[in-house]
Amino acid sequence: MITLNENPLISVITPTFNSAPYIQSTIQSVKNQTYTNWEMVVVDDCSEDNTREILEQEAAADPRIKLHWLKENSGAAVARNTALREARADFIAFLDADDQWLPEKLAKQLKYMQDNDLAFTYTQYSIMDQNGQDTGKVVEIPQSIDYHGLLKNTIIGFLTVMVNREKTGEIQMPNIRTRQDFALELAILKRGITAYGLQETLSRYRVVKGSISSNKIKTAKRNWQVYRKIEKLGLAYSMWCFVNYAYHAVKKRI
Repeated sequence: MITLNENPLISVITPTFNSAPYIQSTIQSVKNQTYTNWEMVVVDDCSEDNTREILEQEAAADPRIKLHWLKENSGAAVARNTALREARADFIAFLDADDQWLPEKLAKQLKYMQDNDLAFTYTQYSIMDQNGQDTGKVVEIPQSIDYHGLLKNTIIGFLTVMVNREKTGEIQMPNIRTRQDFALELAILKRGITAYGLQETLSRYRVVKGSISSNKIKTAKRNWQVYRKIEKLGLAYSMWCFVNYAYHAVKKRI
């Protein structure tokens, strides 16, 4: 384990909805962390499968796993915002219910943030298929990115993000059904904060067939809506950002 000057609590934010096929492996990847002072705040968005049963079993076995249940299906933004309100830590990390972390993810990223006094960081991540098999693809990242850079290149994998709320101020996602993660990243960077990339592969992103994020045309449309409706960018600048986004999105997948 990496030796740290401090041992701060890290809150892991995880929304779930019909996540039974994957949630156990996701939780296990958190339990496997070499850094052990964490809480995993899981908010279930009215799952209709046996996600709740799995979560209750996991929470009974590990008190660091904190469960909350939405009363009606409300979407990932509401689930994440609920988790953020319940989270006790300044250090916040995000992990969706079908993704995974490598064992040293929290330890290395926390040390990187503490050593460099950073508010917002992200890392490289690898791509696995629906069955959890590595595809051999690793998403490389820039050393840093600011608000205008992220508008043109949505390179930050949300499963890799860690922020320090003491430095960023309180954070909350806009209540939109998709791309609320991108909108939150922009909202933080818009405060004059720069995000810094740790050049190590510490997370595994699962590509699930039929998921919202796997539909690139829908994702592109949602990005456009973020430009125009959330960020309220002018038409010309929105088009410029969109062209750059599309170029980087294709480049990332080659």
